Amino acid sequence: MTLDSKPNFTKTLKQSVIAYAFNVFGIAAGTIIAYYSGLFQRAPWAVVIYPPILSARGVIGGLFCGRLSTALHLGIVQPRFLGNTKSFYLLFQAVVFLTFEASLLMGLVAVLFRALSYDVFVGELWDMVNVLVATMALALMVISPLTLTVSFLSFKRGLDPDIILYPVESTVSDFLITAIYISVLNVYLTHGSFWYFLSAVSLTLLFTAFYILVRNMREPEFTKTLRESLLTLIVVAFIINIAGTVLGRVDELIRERQEVYEAYPVYVVYPALIDTIGDVGSVVGSTATTKLALGTLKASFSSIKNHFTEISGAWTASIMMYFAYSILALIIGGMFSPLNVVKFSLLLLTVNVLAAALIILVAYSVAIITYQKGLDPDNFEIPIESSLADALTTISLLVALTFWVWV
Repeated sequence: MTLDSKPNFTKTLKQSVIAYAFNVFGIAAGTIIAYYSGLFQRAPWAVVIYPPILSARGVIGGLFCGRLSTALHLGIVQPRFLGNTKSFYLLFQAVVFLTFEASLLMGLVAVLFRALSYDVFVGELWDMVNVLVATMALALMVISPLTLTVSFLSFKRGLDPDIILYPVESTVSDFLITAIYISVLNVYLTHGSFWYFLSAVSLTLLFTAFYILVRNMREPEFTKTLRESLLTLIVVAFIINIAGTVLGRVDELIRERQEVYEAYPVYVVYPALIDTIGDVGSVVGSTATTKLALGTLKASFSSIKNHFTEISGAWTASIMMYFAYSILALIIGGMFSPLNVVKFSLLLLTVNVLAAALIILVAYSVAIITYQKGLDPDNFEIPIESSLADALTTISLLVALTFWVWV
């Protein structure tokens, strides 16, 4: 299968809607967060590290999906689990190492942000890092097989993994990692005897990552992935902790003005919102990187006009899904009424317009700039845009909430 050189708006819209439809798992993840939001009151730092956990998984999943989809198009990786190419196994091992690297880095930066903002104890800072690393380690064992299954099946059935893979993987992953995170957090707060188990999980990931590094440090393909991804991880770590800080402010704002936001089940839709904006960026960016690799798109900013079909299809699909989220969230919250649908839909449309427009520019720019610099765009594209999507969506949500309360 090769990427269609003359993409069709209807085809892009159809496949985008199919992929975005999996964001109902984001609604499920949000429902879990809303139901267990009381845990955040018992451990206030827990809400701050939730976006970094989603984003750390998004960085790794984004890199994995971006590299897989392009490699499948180019024939570097075969759509099968066993007897695959050396490049496939090096990529998978890099993902394991990067999972530890990303979770540790995200945790340390979260600790820095927390320490600068509040008076905290050293033990609490250690708990933050341990919860994050243990969550990522457990998620790795569950989510990686899912990513491979979706990529191979979509490719074999003639679907474009550039459109299908990351939206499906990211959404289902957010549901799974949210469930894992809440379980880990619940263990931390209520079952102290299991804390040693979580520490053992974190240490297992540490030793596995160290073994993989020693084994593959002479492999140019492996070291190139780590080298180029490190800068991405550093940038992303600071970006996403801004999102965590802003989400903390959103939480405070909702609790302070509960009577104003009673029709706004924000936590229910939050994971789906950031998923969808990230999906828009992934469709725009991933299709651009593949077209650059195939030589069907010029590496210039002016060529964005030749990518309009993918952009318009991805954005239109996101607007449709945002409207669906508003209805689902209100039904789940027992707040469904025509007036609330109008109010909540307008709020989410505001978020979409602000966040989607920015992420499209970011995704396309990252693809072009990295390609021009001779770097592999797939090591940067989805990780950067997905993390920025989290931050931009969270900031857009705060702006929209603040705006609509005064209208």
